[in-house]
Amino acid sequence: MLRLWGRKSSINVQKVLWCLAELGLKENIDFERIDAGLHFGVIHTPEFLKLNPNGLVPALQDDELVLWESNTILRYLIQQYDKNKRFPVDNLSKYGSEKWLDWQLTTLWPSLRRAFLGLTRTPEAERDYDAIYQGYQATNQSLKLLDDILEKQSYCSGKQFHIGDIVLALGIHRWVLLHQAFPEKTGPRAELKHITRWLKQLENETCFKDFADKELNIVK
Repeated sequence: MLRLWGRKSSINVQKVLWCLAELGLKENIDFERIDAGLHFGVIHTPEFLKLNPNGLVPALQDDELVLWESNTILRYLIQQYDKNKRFPVDNLSKYGSEKWLDWQLTTLWPSLRRAFLGLTRTPEAERDYDAIYQGYQATNQSLKLLDDILEKQSYCSGKQFHIGDIVLALGIHRWVLLHQAFPEKTGPRAELKHITRWLKQLENETCFKDFADKELNIVK
């Protein structure tokens, strides 16, 4: 049985759980999940650090193979477990998705992370509201690029849903929630109608709504 370490409120664990659901793999039947991170602890124990010396979730074990880095785990899962061909394997779709996996890590998340962690993980007295505002507004600018592309195609990688949509949608969902919870701190949220259409499509056609936070997970 696959074994996954990570709390359900982690965006990177949510990526993996969503992917597993699309593959038809069920928790406690096809894989075991162990709560880890934040108040669950575990990640700094010697046993966990042997799995992931970074001390971060998620970590995935499949027999002798141990993986960390959520986007790498997604790549492995669809290669190893996509028996029902949920995700297309043609190069146009596959690499159309691959570039968004990297873009999410290098472009979208760094600016959004500044705002997200600043407003949900940092005590109010220590928050840098200028940096939070700048990070959120930089995310607005980055997402205009994706919105332009989604004007021309249904999904980030083209005509069909792929794992690139998973990593983008969970980040963009936090972008929406941040503005709903802290509009005066984030500044205006860009009106991106093609991203709005795409998110609604993912809610209707995939397992997205089962793994997206209904509200921000704020550490008080």
